[in-house]
Amino acid sequence: MKLRKEFDSIGSVNVPNDKYWGASTQRSNKFFNIGKILVNISIIKSIAIIKRSAAIVHSKDKLINSKISKAIIKASDEVIKGKLDKNFPLKVWQTGSGTQTNMNVNEVIANRSIEILGGKKGTKKPVHPNDHVNKSQSTNDVFPTAMHISIAQETISKLLPNLKILEKELKRKSREFKDIVKIGRTHLQDATPLSLGQEFSGYHVQIQKSIQRIEVALKEIFDLAQGGTAVGTGINSKKNFDKKIVREIAKFTKIPFKPAANKFAELAAHDSIVNFSGTLNTCAVALMKISNDIRFLGSGPRAGYGELILPENEPGSSIMPGKINPTQCEAVTMVCVKVIGNHSGITIAGSHGHFELNVFKPLIAHNILQSIDLIADSTKNFALYCVKGIKANKKKIQEHLDNSLMLVTALAPHIGYDNAAKIAKTALKNNTKLKFETLKTGLISEKEYNKIVNPKKMIYPE
Repeated sequence: MKLRKEFDSIGSVNVPNDKYWGASTQRSNKFFNIGKILVNISIIKSIAIIKRSAAIVHSKDKLINSKISKAIIKASDEVIKGKLDKNFPLKVWQTGSGTQTNMNVNEVIANRSIEILGGKKGTKKPVHPNDHVNKSQSTNDVFPTAMHISIAQETISKLLPNLKILEKELKRKSREFKDIVKIGRTHLQDATPLSLGQEFSGYHVQIQKSIQRIEVALKEIFDLAQGGTAVGTGINSKKNFDKKIVREIAKFTKIPFKPAANKFAELAAHDSIVNFSGTLNTCAVALMKISNDIRFLGSGPRAGYGELILPENEPGSSIMPGKINPTQCEAVTMVCVKVIGNHSGITIAGSHGHFELNVFKPLIAHNILQSIDLIADSTKNFALYCVKGIKANKKKIQEHLDNSLMLVTALAPHIGYDNAAKIAKTALKNNTKLKFETLKTGLISEKEYNKIVNPKKMIYPE
């Protein structure tokens, strides 16, 4: 492998000649070779958006030569389009500010810009990674800004649309099943009836509210730290640079970003991301309940609840022929566990912002973007490959309804709680029908029983 020498404030280091990164990246590759998880490419592209936006502002303000600015913009665009993905080898577990990743992007853009201008990689001439690409910036404001850009982009383009697919399918099922009366269950025991549509309407509203919570929390994510530089004061930047660069970022992304009113809070803490993660945590809790309910109601086919017939995605067993498992539900529940765990990590990391800087940024970025990605992918799959194809097993539903003793609840206002309880317990003991034991008491006639104990009239208030 052909190597070239790159220089930084420590000295020289050998770098693969076919790569655009420089000394800082190479050192990080060596000293922070921890795990196998790379920095999310969304963060890399978001940093490149910041670099191109800064170059535009600096060119307009005549702080950088227009040729250099154009080269930086072109190189940044190549990063954003994914043309230079192989040049970002750094792992998540690095310096807590994300400095090495910021420098990785600075070096790649600088060396590619040098190449565009006809120069030689590694010379830092005519484009310097710090003096030009990182001008008016610090990792301390770049990385949190990139975090917010990535969260907003991934949420708007993927998470919310996919959650809305699930919401739509659950709503459709609630309407499809509105006339199917079934037995309810509380404490895992038989309860009074409801419709299968009402049961699914609860699932629909859970997801609907999850979407609403995410949309509200997203508004805080639109506040950007850029312009705060090292500690929030804006040192080494010009007045109104924050407004100008954020305007360019908003223009490029088509997202209504705005400068954070207080840069100190944005650098030292990540409360807005902790809050956003909290909405994902709540969403995961909702998804866990929904997916578990559906797989339990679909259990069987002969020895379970068997009230739902789930789509057959694939053979379920390597040893039991013909077995079909609720695999989409299982995948969702695993995602939920991971998202809940990610939120715990973000919560702890967010609480450790010491003085003017939180140094858990790469962890926070990794966890939140992973959670967004997992919820987005799993909900779409769940909607299309499970919920959409769910069918009601009307025969089994009716069987459970007919056998339930909790229909006796409708009798209580007419014959009293104690009499109703005695009838239910007798029917259970004798393994007889509720109607049989009720009529034996002589408390009401068969005609009255049929009028009172009508499951279809028990799913709404009188």
